Amino acid sequence: MTGERVHRTSHSAEVDAPAGVVYGLISDAARWPLFFPENVHVERLEFDGTNERLRMWATTGRGVRSWISERTQDPGTRCVQFHQTHPQLPVTTMHGTWIVEERPDGTSRLTLLHDFAVLGDSAGDLAWAEQVLERNARAELASLTSLAERWRRFDDLVLSFEDTVRIDAPAEPVYDFLYRVGDWPELVPHVTRLELTEDTPGVQIMAMDTRTADGATHTTESVRICFPHAGRIVYKQTRTPALMEAHTGEWNVVCDEHGVSAVAQHSVVLREEAVERVLGPGADLARARRHVREVLGRNSTATLQLARQYAQSVTRAA
Repeated sequence: MTGERVHRTSHSAEVDAPAGVVYGLISDAARWPLFFPENVHVERLEFDGTNERLRMWATTGRGVRSWISERTQDPGTRCVQFHQTHPQLPVTTMHGTWIVEERPDGTSRLTLLHDFAVLGDSAGDLAWAEQVLERNARAELASLTSLAERWRRFDDLVLSFEDTVRIDAPAEPVYDFLYRVGDWPELVPHVTRLELTEDTPGVQIMAMDTRTADGATHTTESVRICFPHAGRIVYKQTRTPALMEAHTGEWNVVCDEHGVSAVAQHSVVLREEAVERVLGPGADLARARRHVREVLGRNSTATLQLARQYAQSVTRAA
């Protein structure tokens, strides 16, 4: 690493939540797309209870990048160390540590350290890397703080569910229907507009207008990561309806000896301050949960039923 010096940044936040709660959010990287606005998807590749390898996707400007991160969890000291195995140039090394300190009054101090080097120690590249780390670290600390400080209501704010449609057809046309999202305005009645960009195969960036049962139109923006060999498409909404602070999901086509199960999975963090504004005076989180479950479930189930019709018609025609 000739000519390259290691630089360090440090960012901290005071969190009005127990240290165990804060550490739990950091250690559960698979759910980071719900916690951090930039994170799109996290795949755990290996985990032995202490050491793990993660494949991570995140938004950067108007694009999406992916990398492998190796982490070591230490719940005893409430520290998580990480490093990127192949950082994106001009960064040549990237290591870091999450540190959660317990305060005597039951609150926490959360610190995020980064140790990194840039190619040739270029002043311009160093300034760029520091700017990116500054922006991302502040956003991550703010998101974690906001979520952790609502820990007493966490189970009311976060909900996950899935719906399944059985399909008597091969998996390939089912997946094809779900993958060809650019055609949905012609195929899916509740989708009225869709703009799609797929500069990298299997990484889809889209903006979509959907019509609800009451005739209203909602605009969402999403990033989708497609795994054709596994029959999976995972996504993160980067622009959500007013009632949802975060929304991730997955389309999964599963084969068995009797046919195919097409599964739509959703995970949501509710935007508590929008509940009464969206649903009316007196509405609470319980009503918001029922509303989101009904709306998302209805739309995704309708899409799966259309995928079934398409797959079965293609199969009969063949």
